[in-house]
Amino acid sequence: MISTRPTSRIFLAIFILVSVADILAVLFKNLYWQTLFKPLIIPSLIAFYLSVSEIKNKFFLLALFFSFLGDVLLLDKSNLFLYGIAAFLLTQLIYIFIFSKGLNKSVRGIRLKASVPFMIFYMVLIWILYPGLGSFLVPVLVYGFAISVFGVVSLLNYLIRDKELARYLLAGAILFIISDSMIALNKFHLERSFYAPLIMITYISAQYLIVRFMLKLEKAS
Repeated sequence: MISTRPTSRIFLAIFILVSVADILAVLFKNLYWQTLFKPLIIPSLIAFYLSVSEIKNKFFLLALFFSFLGDVLLLDKSNLFLYGIAAFLLTQLIYIFIFSKGLNKSVRGIRLKASVPFMIFYMVLIWILYPGLGSFLVPVLVYGFAISVFGVVSLLNYLIRDKELARYLLAGAILFIISDSMIALNKFHLERSFYAPLIMITYISAQYLIVRFMLKLEKAS
């Protein structure tokens, strides 16, 4: 356990409750409950982070804020999709900035090893999506590249740092990529009803694991 403080347990419980409520709302296609619970997911996770962290990294909080903004904007995927992408792009860029610190000593071979799987996945996904992207081509290319770089950074952390610690970041990054890939496939390739709940399950799990990594990293430093 990260913390046994009563407040942290309360905020974690709230995070779990609103997350489950939102997933159920998505599963049963209840737009009212989605609108109510989805905007509460990241704020409850921020509250949990603040209740445990003694450092309270401002850049990390900013990344979570942009995630919250992206969640709110993507409640309207028809009209605000590009704005949602922009908000999450800022999240990814800040994550890259925070978690790439201390990796400048990594040798070229390790960087190449970390880059290959994510860049291959990125290129294959764009190849699948390309026919349906239309005017969204450039935003999707940019965002897809950014989150792929975040994946590379997470794998570098795993290869260079304490593997038991870095596995949280790597798992979080992979789940984030899976979640965003399903969003793209659902919107630009082939719409499937099962994507929606899986998108939220993987996204929520990803953000939680990234927060777990941040807290453990702060404790270890």
